[in-house]
Amino acid sequence: MDEVTRALRRMGLLDSGQCPALEALPGGVSSDIWRIDLASGPACIKRALPRLRVSAEWYAPVERNRYELQWMRCASRIVPEAVPEILGADDESGMFVMRYLDPADFPLWKQQLRDAIVDPAIAAQVGERLARIHVATAGDATVASCFATDETFFAIRLEPYLLATARVHPQLANALESLVETTAGQKRALVHGDVSPKNLLIGPAGPVFLDAECAWYGDPAFDLAFCLNHLLLKCLWVPPASGALLACFQALASAHLGRVDWEDPREFEARTARLLPGLLLARVDGKSPVEYLTDEGDMEKVRRVAARLLHHPAARLDEVASLWSSEIQS
Repeated sequence: MDEVTRALRRMGLLDSGQCPALEALPGGVSSDIWRIDLASGPACIKRALPRLRVSAEWYAPVERNRYELQWMRCASRIVPEAVPEILGADDESGMFVMRYLDPADFPLWKQQLRDAIVDPAIAAQVGERLARIHVATAGDATVASCFATDETFFAIRLEPYLLATARVHPQLANALESLVETTAGQKRALVHGDVSPKNLLIGPAGPVFLDAECAWYGDPAFDLAFCLNHLLLKCLWVPPASGALLACFQALASAHLGRVDWEDPREFEARTARLLPGLLLARVDGKSPVEYLTDEGDMEKVRRVAARLLHHPAARLDEVASLWSSEIQS
């Protein structure tokens, strides 16, 4: 593509006579991603899309690409091994380039979980690294000013997940709208916004975070709840591994909660536990349902647990896990 080639030349990553082939990479609903072989080695190019590749009509500001890049750079100063190396960026095209991480050495966590390769120690590392980023940015006015992305976060997280779900379940609308208000009102630390097994590579030095285009200075409870939600849902995707997945839930939660120092950890945990059922229901009836839940019986299990917890909020994450365990075993 001529546009990509021109951008790479502006970044100083490509000589005028070079024109290497681009390979489109799968998996993204919100960005174009390509692999390319540069003189310095294989690289990955990313560009945000104005309309996401989902069945619902879902638009989001493409400037999120710039904030993703800023999140990567900020996180690299805190936990260098937890993000890919950034090779260049081009504001004109809205693209940036990262070092390509070979799947042979950096398998996707989602694929490992699908294959029942479930290790609570890895989950604990995810929670610990995420918490380190939250701790290092908590109360930092400079970081807060760089990530004042409230409108974007609303457009690609709060509205399509919680408010869209409220329209499907009007009897739960008050609870879901309250979660939006509470989450939006917290200005605590730098939030990734999409901490999911599909955005985590498990490398030789531990987890590597990808896809931070939802980056926002706000409520870190969103990050913790978002990731824990996926571990619950995957109990229905890989039933034989449900016990190990629940162990991962506990390990990730404990590792993260053990580092919370920017507020009372009990208040933070309660906010996370209240948000979790909203996100659980959103992955069935929001704008971005998980692709692997197709059985109506499984979806009803999600709806039952989410409705109960939205009506009667839990204060602790182990209460959520216990109710979920009882439901999936029934």
